[in-house]
Amino acid sequence: MGPWRCLLLLPLLAVALHAQQQQFMEYVERRLTLLEERISQWHDQSSRYSTELRDFKNQVLGMLETAEKEREAMRSEAESAAVRVDRLEREVDYLETQNPAPPCVEVDETLMEKQVATAKQRKNEKYTKLTDCSDTIASVRAMKILKRFGSTSGLWTKDATGNSEKIYVFDGTANDTVYVFPRIREFTLFSATRKAARIKLPYPWVGTGHLVYDGHLYYIRQQGSFQVIKFNLANKTVVDSSVFPAEEQIPVFGLSPFTYIEVAADEEGLWAIYATKEDEKNICLAKLDPTSLDIEQMWDTPCPRENAEGAFVVCGTLHVVYNTRLPSRSRVQCVFDVSGTLAPEDASLVYFPKRYGSHSSMKYSPRERQIYAWDDGYQIIYRMEMKKKLEV
Repeated sequence: MGPWRCLLLLPLLAVALHAQQQQFMEYVERRLTLLEERISQWHDQSSRYSTELRDFKNQVLGMLETAEKEREAMRSEAESAAVRVDRLEREVDYLETQNPAPPCVEVDETLMEKQVATAKQRKNEKYTKLTDCSDTIASVRAMKILKRFGSTSGLWTKDATGNSEKIYVFDGTANDTVYVFPRIREFTLFSATRKAARIKLPYPWVGTGHLVYDGHLYYIRQQGSFQVIKFNLANKTVVDSSVFPAEEQIPVFGLSPFTYIEVAADEEGLWAIYATKEDEKNICLAKLDPTSLDIEQMWDTPCPRENAEGAFVVCGTLHVVYNTRLPSRSRVQCVFDVSGTLAPEDASLVYFPKRYGSHSSMKYSPRERQIYAWDDGYQIIYRMEMKKKLEV
């Protein structure tokens, strides 16, 4: 190709390059325009989101301020209601003391005559006391709720004699493992049972009528008939067992259908509280020999089973605690003194503070003068105020 031809092509190449540059610039301008539009949209959306967030924040702050005011108002109302309830309970206590509820006994002339004849006959068969204890319960001096542990029904207690501080816990109404805590402090602090020692019994228990007395566990076993098992807590062996000499037994407490025999301890020793179909309306009482498990003496008491939730013995006097099917205030409404030194009309009408439901067990400690109670899964201590009996 000659030089003159190259000179002819140069203008053509310059025109082509200029056209390409023009197209490239137009493309770049279009891309920049799109980018500017997107940045503008982002700014608009960001501004809108900031405004909405600020409005939402102000709305939440207003709601929190309103909720705080309502919470303070509710707290004030709750405190006022608690004061009114406390005042009402004090007034109810006073009215119930001034107007005691009538015993849950049907008026039956024949039954009354039979009870009178039996009472006259029993006057010649009074229990010969082993101690000079002449106290009876005047009132509940104080109460302490320790914790909530285990099932709704159960039993917790100390050894009724000696100086042992160990706490024995029977969770439920049918089991074979007893939890043992070294002191009340450990039982209160630890929510789990891993800190407790375990005693596995050779036979499962039934009910909540068991007792720890002088290093031994007296508990109820059912194998056809009911047996009282005496178990040595030191060497973990069965010392003795005895079939309870009562036919056709029925639950001793109307509100605790799982308990057929309640083993109790007082200043006089061991007692058994039970009921039979022979006199299915009332509760029976027996004196137990702690060594041989023999029945030393038996009584038919005038205390009804209906609405009874528990019972204990103090200085030879049976105290039966009553409630209602719909849990109300527990109260000692029937007493029976085996020695005849306390007239029923002279016994104090003792009320227990209303708590959660119904007591599944109430264990009197004669050395501490207090009751270990199990109320709907809560473990409670009632400290008792005592007074001297007025002899009949």
